Amino acid sequence: MEVTDLPRIVRNTARFHEVVSVAMKFGIAPWLSGIRTEWVQRHLRTTDGQQISELPEPVRVRLALTELGTTFIKLGQILSTRADLIGPELAEELSKLQSSTPPDPVGEVNDLITDELGAAPDEIFREFDPVAFASASIGQVHRAVLRDGQAVVVKVQHSGIEERVRNDLEILIQLAELAEHYSKDIARYRPLATAREFARTLRDELDFTREQNNLTRFARNFRDDAMIMIPASHPQFSSRRVLTMDCLNGIELTDRKALQDSDVDLCDIAKRGANMFLQMVFRDGFYHADPHPGNLMVLPGSVIGLLDCGMVGRVDEELREQIEDLLMAAIDRDSKRLQECVVELGNVPTDFDRAMLQNDLVNFVDDYAGQSLDDFDLSGSLNGMIEIIRQHHILLPSKVSLLIKMLVMLEGTAHQLSPDFNIIELLEPYRAESIKRRLSPQRAWRKLQSAQRDWTRLAETFPSDVADIMNRIRRGNFNVNLEHRKLDSITNRLVLGILTAALFVGSASLWSNNVPPRLGDVSLPGSVGCGIAVYLGFTLVRAIRKSGNLHGRD
Repeated sequence: MEVTDLPRIVRNTARFHEVVSVAMKFGIAPWLSGIRTEWVQRHLRTTDGQQISELPEPVRVRLALTELGTTFIKLGQILSTRADLIGPELAEELSKLQSSTPPDPVGEVNDLITDELGAAPDEIFREFDPVAFASASIGQVHRAVLRDGQAVVVKVQHSGIEERVRNDLEILIQLAELAEHYSKDIARYRPLATAREFARTLRDELDFTREQNNLTRFARNFRDDAMIMIPASHPQFSSRRVLTMDCLNGIELTDRKALQDSDVDLCDIAKRGANMFLQMVFRDGFYHADPHPGNLMVLPGSVIGLLDCGMVGRVDEELREQIEDLLMAAIDRDSKRLQECVVELGNVPTDFDRAMLQNDLVNFVDDYAGQSLDDFDLSGSLNGMIEIIRQHHILLPSKVSLLIKMLVMLEGTAHQLSPDFNIIELLEPYRAESIKRRLSPQRAWRKLQSAQRDWTRLAETFPSDVADIMNRIRRGNFNVNLEHRKLDSITNRLVLGILTAALFVGSASLWSNNVPPRLGDVSLPGSVGCGIAVYLGFTLVRAIRKSGNLHGRD
C-alpha cells in the first residue's frame, strides 16, 4: 500500500465498512475467509421477509448490489454482459437489476438546472413539471414544454451523484487490486482491468453530452427510415448534467396488454425492431447496447421509437467480420470453424488445451444438430458457447461480450412480441452481404493499402532497428528475454525422472552385489532403494497422465 493512498482510504472508510458489511450479510465475501457468516445469514432477512440463507447465490449477489446502490447496480448491469467472466446463470440474474432511486427535492433540481443552464426552469421552459415521472440511479426525468410549444422531457442528474460514484469506484478498484494480488484464481480474469474499464464506462454515463451525441448519430443513421423515430436533443437546453430531448408518446413494449388491445401487428414490430438493431451492427458499426422492452416504444402509425441511448457499442470492420464468422459457424454447426473463431477472438490462457476445446465444441454442435434453421435457438447456442469459453478460461474482449449480450437480449425481446419470431431469417441477408463485401474490389484495395503502409513502415524502420541491435551487441548490453510456459513443472519432472533413474540404478547395483545389511540373502539398502524408485516412477507417470501429456499432446 502506497502512502499516497492514505487520504483516499480515510475518505472512504465509512463506505468501505458498509460494502464489507453488506457482503458479509449476503454471504458473498469469500475474501473474508476467517469469518464465518452463516450464523449471521440465518438471522437476516431481505426487505420482503425472505431468509437470506435460503436464497441461491446469484440472487444474493443481485440483492447485495441493489442494497449498495447506484455504482454497484451499474457494475452488476455491466457484468451481466460478461457471461464469459461470471457464467450465464449469474449474468442472467444480474440482467434483472433495475435502478429505482427516490427523486431529488424540487429545490435541488431547480438549483442544478440553474447552475447548468444559467437560468431557472420557469425562465427556460413555458411549462416544467417539478415532479419527476421517472427516477433511476443516475438521474430523474421531468416533463416540460419549450417556449415554441414543443413537448420535451428533461433528464436531470441526481445531486451529489458524481462524488458518491467517484468514492465507490475508488473502493472497487482497491478491492480489484487486492483480489488480483492475493488470488491466482481471480487474477486470471483480470479484475483490475475490468474494474478500470467499468470506471471509464460509468464516468462516460455521467456525462449527458455523450448521450446527446449518441441521439444525434442514431438520428442521422436512420434519417431515411420514416418508420423509426429517435428523439431529437436540444443542445441549447442541455449540458453535462442536464439533457433535454423530444418527448415520444406511444406504448412501451413492457405494456403487453396495451399492445394486444391495439391494432398493431406485433410480428411486424418484432421483425422491424430486430432488423433495426442488426442494421446498427452490420451496417453502421454503432449500436444501442440495451434493447430491453423498456427502451422501445410503438408510436402512432406503428413507428418504432428508441429510448435511453446512454449505453452504446461500436464495431469496426475487423470485429464485424469476426462476429459474422462466429455467428455463421454457430448457425452452420461447424465446430472446427467455431474453434478458430473463439481462439481468434479471445485471450487464451497459458495452459490452454486446444484438443479439449475442440471436443467440447463437437459435443455442443451435436446438441443443436437436430434443429432446423427455422427452430434454431440463437440465444441458447450463444449462451452455451459462452459457458464453454468460460470453462476454458478464455477471456473475450468486452466489446465482443457486449455485442453477444445485445443479440441475446434482442432475440428475447422480439420473442416477447412474437413467439414465432426467428432471428435467423433476418441474418440471412447479412450473410450474403458479408460475402459480397469481402469479395468487393474496394475491400481488396483497402487491404492492399494497409499492407503497403505496413511494409513501408517496416522498410523505413528496419535499418535503424538493425543498427541499434548491432550497437547494443558491440557495447555488450544486448539481452534476450525468453518467456517459458509451464517451465517449472517441466523442470521438476525432468529432475525427478533423473533422480528416480539414478536411485534405481544405484539400488539395483547394491542389491546385485549383496551389500549388507542383509535380510536373508537380500540387501536391505538395495531392495528399499529399488522400492522407493519404483514408487517415484509410478508417481511421475501418474502426474504426466493427469496433465494429458503422456503421449506428447499439445
